[in-house]
Amino acid sequence: MSDAALRMIGMALRAGRLEVGDEAAGDACRLKRCRLLLAASDAGEAAQRRAAHFAEEGQCLLAELPCSRAALGAALGRKSCAMAAVTDLGLAQAIVQKLAQEEPEKFGEMAQRLRLKAERAAQRREKTAQERKQRGDGKRPPVRYKKKK
Repeated sequence: MSDAALRMIGMALRAGRLEVGDEAAGDACRLKRCRLLLAASDAGEAAQRRAAHFAEEGQCLLAELPCSRAALGAALGRKSCAMAAVTDLGLAQAIVQKLAQEEPEKFGEMAQRLRLKAERAAQRREKTAQERKQRGDGKRPPVRYKKKK
């Protein structure tokens, strides 16, 4: 696995957009905040089953990283880490693009799906911005109180 992808994962942690560990990643998936669930390649069988369950429950993508728990943990400043959840769509897309550059057959489709999700999210933001603009920026007129005599 390239250092670029691990650096992006570390950047997500520093930005506060990464939930590290089984419980935190599971909570992020249950709350539907997870955009990409990362699992180390040498994670135990039970951890891989839990990751698949979390990804299905949270309706997010699951990426099995081509690195060990120790390498993923080192990128996050820990001894080891088997599972992490990226909660930002842009960072998730950047991580998968870095992975797809190395292994396009494994991560190419995932990168395409995240690109499509990002485009849809941008369209929704644009639509809501136009609606706000039509309403007058969503500002209400100031409330005028009567003075007491």
